[in-house]
Amino acid sequence: MATAPSITETFDGFLQQELQKDLLRFTTAGSVDDGKSTLIGRLLHDAKGVYEDQLASVKKSKVNRSTGLIDFSLLTDGLRAEREQGITIDVAYRYFATARRRFIIADTPGHEQYTRNMATGASTANLAVILIDATKGLLPQTRRHSFIASLLGIPNVVAAINKMDLVGYSEDVYRRLRKDFLTLAAQLKIRAAECVPVCAVEGDNVVDVSANMPWYDGPTLLEHLETVPVELPTNFAPMRFPVQHVIRPDSTFRGFAGQIAEGEIRAGDRVVALPSGQTTRVRSIVTFDGKLEAAERGQSISVELEDEIDISRGEMLVAPDARPQVSSIFEAALVWMNEKPLEVGRTYLAKHTTRQVKARITAIRHRIEVNTLAQEPASDLRMNGIAVVVIETSNPLFFDPYEQSRITGSFILVDALSNATVAAGMIRRDLSQQTTNRESHAPNATIARQNRVASHEKFQRHGHKPGVFVLPSAIIALAERSLFDSGFETILLEGDRIPSASITTVLDSLRSAGLIVLLAAKNLTPETRAAIAAQTGEAFFHYPESTKSEREQIAQVVSDAQTLRSAAQPRDPKAN
Repeated sequence: MATAPSITETFDGFLQQELQKDLLRFTTAGSVDDGKSTLIGRLLHDAKGVYEDQLASVKKSKVNRSTGLIDFSLLTDGLRAEREQGITIDVAYRYFATARRRFIIADTPGHEQYTRNMATGASTANLAVILIDATKGLLPQTRRHSFIASLLGIPNVVAAINKMDLVGYSEDVYRRLRKDFLTLAAQLKIRAAECVPVCAVEGDNVVDVSANMPWYDGPTLLEHLETVPVELPTNFAPMRFPVQHVIRPDSTFRGFAGQIAEGEIRAGDRVVALPSGQTTRVRSIVTFDGKLEAAERGQSISVELEDEIDISRGEMLVAPDARPQVSSIFEAALVWMNEKPLEVGRTYLAKHTTRQVKARITAIRHRIEVNTLAQEPASDLRMNGIAVVVIETSNPLFFDPYEQSRITGSFILVDALSNATVAAGMIRRDLSQQTTNRESHAPNATIARQNRVASHEKFQRHGHKPGVFVLPSAIIALAERSLFDSGFETILLEGDRIPSASITTVLDSLRSAGLIVLLAAKNLTPETRAAIAAQTGEAFFHYPESTKSEREQIAQVVSDAQTLRSAAQPRDPKAN
């Protein structure tokens, strides 16, 4: 006699079945009063994705007491400020599932001043739902939302033509708006675009087929979401494996952990390590659950190599016959997200895959007016602005153009002082070859002058002037870490290993390179310290033993270093 499965076995089976379903991430965008929140609320309600207590809370709202109808927008607009203003002002993530697929919705605001929010919500989306009010047609905001979707490389876009009840469920209106939207999608080179006529308030064609639009024989919005390919077919499949962590639990194992960004990797495959260019083979692919013969894009694994080669975090294993571009100067589209405008020439931190380098925007090619898509000249870029810029990094990045890979072609910029994310970027093309070609046609004397690096160029690259900091041994390591994390180029000089007669010569070389040098006070005689102070001038900082806390002392060190940063601002390059 068969034994009935236990509750635990049934629940484990259910979880396993859920995890095996595809996951579709999609974002939504619409203009004011297009009914976006109502559409999402109706989708969640009709797809049985709303808990009973949530629905009961909505039914008790003041709006529903007066009308007797369910206000589905309240299922998504959870913030009180949103309800009071009648708009969505932040990115809200919602999860639901059907028998076919799991979904994560990024509900993003539609206002122009929240472009950065839409970019954040859409950055990982496989699909975008753009609402169009059937009574208004395509608005400038529709063009803006569609442009951002194309800019971020979202492969699928569906236009939900809403409020069909207000135009009498007219087929002619739908056909006209569908033609206009597909024309726009073609102009923006959106790879897959569809249109669905809906009425969010009544639920027509959201989850259930509408009896009011018998002329429409396409899928409902949910049917489209359940069946659209998560990833469109692409010819780009070279292996890209950014190294996140080096694992060495003992002398018998050395693995490189990370997530496969593109392609697949198999045991025995030849791989190239960048930037060294060394070639080796994959000995094994290791996971928490054991070894694998192969792994593909999106899987987190550890790779053991046959040869002992030097690889660290931020480097990359790639396919030897299809390597990424390696460059420190490139063109990128940038979405600015910070209240403080972009400063051309200022040093930021660029985070690309697992690699972090210093970066400067050297030029703004043009700013994009997102409502008209016009290209305008610009000297700065303010919050929610989008521009095409030229970026130069302190060390090369290993990338593919964003249109080929959303992982290896994207990056973020971070302010080194506040640690705030200031921009999201999409790499368009490598510019190093163009720079080389321009220089190759110049006379030799001109090339020599151009290749000579002036002091002020080094200072601007680092973002600060050089200096010498003499510190108590108890805080010197902590000071170096704090300065480094704040974006300064530092070097801790072991003074006891350098003869006193030579230390000023060594310091002169390090300062000419634009570095901040840290010295332990105990390693310097008073005479040597005086000689360094005379050599360094105002850029010499001495910190005797103090009764202040470590935090207070480090804060003073960073504050003094800021004066070197301020002094490096490009007011008059000849002064250096």
